[in-house]
Amino acid sequence: MSTTVSLITAEGLQAKERKLFDALSAMDRVIVAFSGGTDSAYLAWAANRALGRDAIAVTADSASLPESHKRDLEDFVARYGIAHEYIATREFENPDYVRNAPDRCFHCKDELFTRLEEVGRERGYRHIVYGVNQDDLGDYRPGQNAAREHEVAAPLADAGLTKAEIRELSRLAGLPTWDRPASACLSSRIPYGTPVTIDNVKTVEAGEEEIKALGFRQFRVRFHGEVVRIEIARAEMERALTLEMAARFTAIFKGLGFKYVALDLEGYRQGSLNEVLNLKATPPGK
Repeated sequence: MSTTVSLITAEGLQAKERKLFDALSAMDRVIVAFSGGTDSAYLAWAANRALGRDAIAVTADSASLPESHKRDLEDFVARYGIAHEYIATREFENPDYVRNAPDRCFHCKDELFTRLEEVGRERGYRHIVYGVNQDDLGDYRPGQNAAREHEVAAPLADAGLTKAEIRELSRLAGLPTWDRPASACLSSRIPYGTPVTIDNVKTVEAGEEEIKALGFRQFRVRFHGEVVRIEIARAEMERALTLEMAARFTAIFKGLGFKYVALDLEGYRQGSLNEVLNLKATPPGK
């Protein structure tokens, strides 16, 4: 078993997985909000194991979903025989989403869950579930408010599963997503207060594809108008801190229209754009 979950016994981990499967089996017919990341992939796999064709994974076909992620998730559902489809979402038509206040994720998830509810009503799916885990509950995630308003279930969190435990269970199940780097939608690369547009998220996507092609695994491209700020995981930072790589970064991002190219010396950290918020005044999960 991975050392990251060494504090829980194998029996304890299996008990959590049984709790998850029991909860899914009791739901009858389920829509899984499926982004293709580690958590939603494990949840979609588990729902398929528990319910077969009575579980369907549904993905928002949005400009904020990278094309490479779409290819990966399509490979995943084909490999495991998971029923899957896309639905169009229209968050970029919502001024409250585009203005990119700190509650942007609420408006995204509100749109997604509204569309999933429509699918459920039309086709007789009684429950919607999504892949929030136990670790997420204390983070700043406005999308959780939308989930509560739409009564979307969080069976991974309800089973007490942490991110590390989901990775371990995914590894034991042979899922290729078990060690996939954390990924969020492309809109999360745009600082609060800067409007989120299809043009700027596609610019970010193009830059991230170029960095991936250079062989980096965990990184983010942060859009700051004329400036791009590149975060590289500290484990990969030594390779990034060379004159040769600086020249390659510069060529890539000036080619995409940025005037200035910056490498963040703190490295990649999840949710770095939340650092500007006064989260101490915000209750967990709000």
